Order: sequence, then C-alpha cells, then structure tokens
Amino acid sequence: MRAEPIAGRYERVEEIGSGGMGRVWRGYDGVLDREVAIKLIHPAAVHTSEQAEELARRFRREARVTARIQHHGVPQVYDAVLDRPYDRLYLVMEYVRGTALRAFVDPRQPLPVTWAAAIVAQICTVLSHAHAIPVVHRDLKPENVLVTADGAVKLLDFGIAAILRTDVTRFTAAGSALGTHHYMPPEQIQNARITPQSDLYALGCVLHELLAGRPVFAGGSDFELWHQHVTEPPPPLRTLRADVPAAIEELVLDLLVKTPEDRPADAYGVYERLLPFLPLPGTAPPAAEAAPDAVPDPTLVYRRPNAPRRRPEPAAPTPRGAMSTAHPAAILRTGVREAIKAAVAQSDELLDDERFAQAAEVLDRVIGPASAALGAESPRVLALRSRRAAILVIGGDFRRALPEFDALAAAYARTAGPTGEDAVECLRQAAHCRAELGQATTALRQFRQVLRHVRVASGDASPTALDLRRSIGMLLLSEGKAAEAAAELQPLHDDLCVVYGPGHEETREVAEALARLRFTGGG
Repeated sequence: MRAEPIAGRYERVEEIGSGGMGRVWRGYDGVLDREVAIKLIHPAAVHTSEQAEELARRFRREARVTARIQHHGVPQVYDAVLDRPYDRLYLVMEYVRGTALRAFVDPRQPLPVTWAAAIVAQICTVLSHAHAIPVVHRDLKPENVLVTADGAVKLLDFGIAAILRTDVTRFTAAGSALGTHHYMPPEQIQNARITPQSDLYALGCVLHELLAGRPVFAGGSDFELWHQHVTEPPPPLRTLRADVPAAIEELVLDLLVKTPEDRPADAYGVYERLLPFLPLPGTAPPAAEAAPDAVPDPTLVYRRPNAPRRRPEPAAPTPRGAMSTAHPAAILRTGVREAIKAAVAQSDELLDDERFAQAAEVLDRVIGPASAALGAESPRVLALRSRRAAILVIGGDFRRALPEFDALAAAYARTAGPTGEDAVECLRQAAHCRAELGQATTALRQFRQVLRHVRVASGDASPTALDLRRSIGMLLLSEGKAAEAAAELQPLHDDLCVVYGPGHEETREVAEALARLRFTGGG
C-alpha cells in the first residue's frame, strides 16, 4: 500500500537512493503535476536522541546549502520542512534523470580525454559557485555526480558540506573525518582546515580515475588509504595511459599535491587549464574516438551549447518571508520600549525558524532609534546589540559579527569593568569569529586571555572553561601545530572523562582527534 502523501501533495513513488543519513525517493508533486526528488532522514540511522539531533542539523544544513547555490549544475530546491522532529523533516528537489558518473569508470575502457575534460570542467563551474558562498562540498566522488541525457553534469549530496570555517565549531569539528576515503584530501585526514582546495584534491582523484579507469590509491584498508593519501606520491597518468596529454597529467598531479596551498588557486583556474581539451561548438566527435555508447555524451554541452530542449522545465517560485515594514519614525511614535519588545519577539520567531538574516534585520531596524532614545551604551541597547551579534554568529555571518563583538566588549568593559561576565563573553565570541575567519594567531591569543579570566572565576573544569580549552586545542590542530594541540587536548580529554564521562559526544570528539594525531605522528 502506498504511503500517505507528504504535506498532502508529495507522493513517494520509488526509492532511488539510500545512504548513512537519508533516503531519496522519486516522487510526484500532485499540486504542480511534476516529478520531484524527496529526501527523508533514514529511521535506521537513528539510535539515540543525540543522533536524531545531529542528523536533523545535518539535514537542515544540506537543504539550506543546496538552496543557496544558484547554478544549473545543482538540483533546485523546491520545498522543505525543517522545523519538526527528525522523522518529519523532508526536502523536495528537482528530480534529475541521469547516469551516475560511476558508470563512466571502466578499467577496460578509460574515457576519451575530451569526455573527462568535459565532465570535470562542468564540475569546476559548480564548485566555483559553491566556493564563492563559501561552501566546501567535502564528499566529491563519482557517486555524487550525475550526467543527464544532454550531457549536463549535476553535483549532488551536499549532506556533509561545510560553510567555510576553521573547524572550531562542533558541526564541522576537527577529528570528524566525514567524506569518502578514496577521495579524501590529506588535510581532512589530518584534522586540518578544510578549504576549497580540499574539493580540488577530490576533483583530481575523480579526473585521474576517469582517465585511468582506477582510483589514485587502492589501499586495502582505511588506514592504508589514509597513509597513501598523506604520504605517497600519486602515479603519473602517463605511466598508466600513454595517450594522456602531458598538460592533463601535470594538472592532475597539481591537484593531488599534499599541501592545499600548493594546489591550483581555485576551480576557475582548473577550468581554464581544461579549456584546450574541450570540443568547439558545432564540431562532431572524432571518428577515431573510442567513446562508450551506454552512457550520455558529456561533450554535447560544448558541441551544441544552449541547444533547445523539447520541454522547458518549470520555474520554481521564490517564497518571501513576511517582514515588518515599520518606518523608524513609527517606532518612535509607538514608544521605544514597546518597539524593542515587539522586535525581540519577531526576531525570536524568525530565529526559531532559522531565518537568521531576517532575525538580525528586525533588530537592525530598532537599534538605531533605541540608541537615540536610550543611549548607545544603555543596558537595553547593549542587550539588543548582543542579541543581533549572536544571531549573526548562528547564521554564519562572522565577518559582520566580529566588529560588533569587539565594540560590545569595549562597551561592557567601560560600563561594568573588563573582567565582567558580559565583557568576557563578548571577547570569547570575538575570538570564535576570528577563528572562523582564519585569524588563528589573534584568535588563540584572545581565547587564552578569556580562559585566564574564566579560570579565576570558575576553575579549569567548568563548562565554559572546557569549551574554551577544546577551542584552543582544535584550533592548534587545524593550524598544523600537532605537539601543542596534543598538549592541550590530552589533559582536556582526561577532564572530560571525569566531568562528562568517556561516552559523551565531546569526550569522543576529542578522543578521535587525539587518535588522528597519533596516526599522523603528532601525539
């Protein structure tokens, strides 16, 4: 018997994919009369309430990240419900009819160079849009790439994608080796910072596999694969396949360099290096080209660019959230305290819906008039500014939040002293922002300054002190300072075992980071 439609409109027709987190169904939208893809959290993946919360966070992240990438190479998000328990969340997307890139990999018949170049060049265009947000995919592999009948490439599954940050937050914590080991860059294995160059390493693995018909490394165990990716040079393509152009071999080797900063600067640069190997518009495939006939031709998008489709795809409407349009003058007329109360209530509702930019904007509109009426450093105004800065952090807008927390720390220091609770908390938040923005040296100095204040006030094993120590250790780890990181993380692990127990999420996270340090010889 067919399941009840989701939200009264989305019917599940057949399951087309299942992974560690979710199940994907080909579905039907009874309202708009079209095929859709429906993603749900897999009940079998949930064993504890902590797992349920984590999977729900990851599911929400995938939905929002995918929706933010405005590019035809990423399936369009049509609808989502993200504010319910994990077993009632759903994501409705464009249904893509295509062939998984895995079907293109054949050791008996490696792809023509033009085909491999056409596929990887299209992936580059998607990555360039994602990295501009900035979002790192973190799980680029043939299973997450589809090629449609007209040769267009679609990049799927942003389920473990990360908004670019320095791996200090729990969601993208160092020590969490998310990804697929055959395509995992050395820095991901070593707990270091994930950057767009991490995706480029995986892209190099994919390009090598398309041309060689086999992975770069084929270790028999996870440990062996880690070791190969971290320490062993990749085999040059021309030793495996003599007809690969030297420039392509050089590009693959550049993508597979162990240190991220020595790889190509960005996906655009990789695309530029592939241009000489892409077919020109209007040209036919060479008669001698031994192309597979059971999969779509990815060169069609270059040979016949912008060719008409038999049926245009429907445009998805862009929903707009209801926003208050009150003019600042109206705020003064109705009374500033009432306006503050209303703005906070509206902001809280938007925050509950995880509409962070709108929640901050509501407070933006009242802070100016409130400052004029009550004073820029009055308790009410400082509380409003603190709330807005915190929302910016929750929404990942660290660049805007940092100067606000710096200013708030100074304001609280003037009104209540530099060691007051509010001033110290703003310093702590400013340090987090700096860590997220890559200002590691300043962030470490500021974290340690805050930790000194916290130790005096509440000791070394308070929740705040433990969190600060974790931030310091993980930041050292992401900066490649293995010995210093181990010196911070080992005593922290001992204290976490006492305070929270060895099975607690934070304890396990630090234990895994230490295990990886030992694997890489730093612990």
